This record gives sequence, structure tokens and C-alpha cells, in this order.
Amino acid sequence: MPVASESQNSQTATITTEHSLAAPTTAGVRVLVVDMINMAAGDVVELRIKLATLTAGTQRVVYMATFMDAQHVDDLIKVSLPIASEQGATFTLKQTVGTGRVFPWKILTL
Repeated sequence: MPVASESQNSQTATITTEHSLAAPTTAGVRVLVVDMINMAAGDVVELRIKLATLTAGTQRVVYMATFMDAQHVDDLIKVSLPIASEQGATFTLKQTVGTGRVFPWKILTL
């Protein structure tokens, strides 16, 4: 199974704002990858993946992970579960506490 980087960038977080990183609309199995190297003591970051059950349905959270404080040197890059959808998904990052940090990210397509 080939793996490809579908999109990538860096997001500077604005505290309490849910930033949409990518919202592909085609079918696929995707993984969210985020580098948390810049997190510091007191920071809290939430990663979400949303998808709709039906074609005309409302997107809802299917994956959420919360990370707090500076991350351990051996666990800086966070990788979501593979999420399959025939109609795309939305990938978001939200920093709820701390100083807004820069988060390099990418969406991999499996």
C-alpha cells in the first residue's frame, strides 16, 4: 500500500481557536501527523478528525486527542489512527491554554 503526503504546512495556534488544517473531500484512508516539539509547560492542545456518516450528513468528531505540557523527547510526533471515509474528512488543531505555538503537520493518505 503506497503512502503519500496529501497536504502539509505549519499552523500557528491562536488560543481557543479551532484551526482547520485540511478538509479533503475525496475518499481515502488518512492519518494526521503533528509535531509537538514547540509545546511547553502549561500548554494544552487538542487534535480532532471529523467526518459525516452519510453523504449529506453533518460532520462529527470521530477522533480526538488532548496533549498537555512539554512533550517527552521520545514522543514529540503525534500520529492519529487511520480514518477511512468515502467522502473526505476535516482535520483540526486547537490550543486551549498556554502561549500560541507553531505546529508543523501533514495529512498522509494510505
